[in-house]
Amino acid sequence: MNRTIRTAAVSVALTGLVLGLAACTEEKAVDTVDKVVDQTYEVTYEVTGKNVDSIEFNGGGGKAMNPKTATVKKPTLPWKKTVTLRGIMPSSVMPVSTDSTVSCKILHKGKVIAEEKGESLINAGGCVAESPIGE
Repeated sequence: MNRTIRTAAVSVALTGLVLGLAACTEEKAVDTVDKVVDQTYEVTYEVTGKNVDSIEFNGGGGKAMNPKTATVKKPTLPWKKTVTLRGIMPSSVMPVSTDSTVSCKILHKGKVIAEEKGESLINAGGCVAESPIGE
């Protein structure tokens, strides 16, 4: 199925599910949609800089509203990790550092989908990107 048709089909399915589940709680609706949209996608997290104490990231698993996170303590920089996520689950990476030269990126199919540096990284809470499923 080509990308345009698949995107249209996913959009119609999601719209129908969301409208049909309007009486449900938001978390229940998201969980239901997440089960239906069972496609997977890969992202690569990258962190550069110095003096990073730890990196917390969405490592796959869990649910869209409660993803399973993983933590790397005292990582060697530059740090890079590719993970497989599912459905509408967002990708996220948060380096913890006292140094303003730290930056993070999230890449999907070689394209940067989120990037933060220094002060903006702290204000944004790291790098977070929506799922590319259904785009």
